[in-house]
Amino acid sequence: MSKIHSVLGPLDTADLGFTLMHEHVLVAPPAMLKDYPELLGPHPLERAVEALKAAKAGGVQTIVDLTTLDLGRDVEFVAEVSLKSGVNIIAATGWWLDYPRWFEGVSADQLADLFVREIEKGIAGTDIKAGLLKSASDLGGVTSGAETVLRAVARAHHRTGVPIALHSYAPGRVAFEQLAIMRAEKVPMSRIKIDHCNDTTDVEYLLKLLDKGCYLGLDRYPGRLVSPTARTRTLKALIDAGHADRLCPSHDHSVLWVEAEHPLISREDRLKANPYGYLYMKKAVFPQLLEMGVSQKAIDRLCVVGPRKFLEGA
Repeated sequence: MSKIHSVLGPLDTADLGFTLMHEHVLVAPPAMLKDYPELLGPHPLERAVEALKAAKAGGVQTIVDLTTLDLGRDVEFVAEVSLKSGVNIIAATGWWLDYPRWFEGVSADQLADLFVREIEKGIAGTDIKAGLLKSASDLGGVTSGAETVLRAVARAHHRTGVPIALHSYAPGRVAFEQLAIMRAEKVPMSRIKIDHCNDTTDVEYLLKLLDKGCYLGLDRYPGRLVSPTARTRTLKALIDAGHADRLCPSHDHSVLWVEAEHPLISREDRLKANPYGYLYMKKAVFPQLLEMGVSQKAIDRLCVVGPRKFLEGA
């Protein structure tokens, strides 16, 4: 047993319970809640609390909110949601894909100092501390900005011991590039989770990542690119290969986002794709795994053992 920072204070890893390792409460431009809250739709706090209460009632005890500053992170809002819903929430520091041009020339060590401060002292002038580090690379591979963040995250890890989640682009096998930099920075592979791995059905690639010693986030459900059923077949293949305890299934779900008048994806289409929110795993994926022949005992370990081991550094 060890402790990790939640938005309400230290949390024993023994008390994590059923944990979703890649979710969001709010995804929007920075400061949206304060400056343009009307674009998030009516009663954002009440809607977020209601969604998390439903998750809690369905057996979800903890979520890791991988919303960084550039994705609209608001830790005071998230802390209130955690307090009112009863769900443990772990916040993240680091950076996503929107690497701003005014960061040009900012060094990895400068960014590492910022991330360490958010882990050791608190985020945005609060005493709410981050419990996870995040970096991201996508379709274009590891760009120069992304490499700076990767190295910053690695150095912040060495100074704090906090584990690392890497947003990656599985169809392009981008994790190999990311892990090469992590290895150069001497980060143990067991402290790294490669996310969005179920955006591919390339089991050979995923097994190679597992062979390197990292954890995998199969954390896009129902997702795009790949069908939900194909994602579940990939999950089963990795379970059958003996890697269940290093898998972290999740959804990459968000309750709140910009409510555009002419959205690319309507709210109705979102709800049709995922009518269960944070409970899609329990209500759609796990029954399908049972039908595919995975034992209930193995399913009961998913979202429990892998997340706890990863967060403990086991």
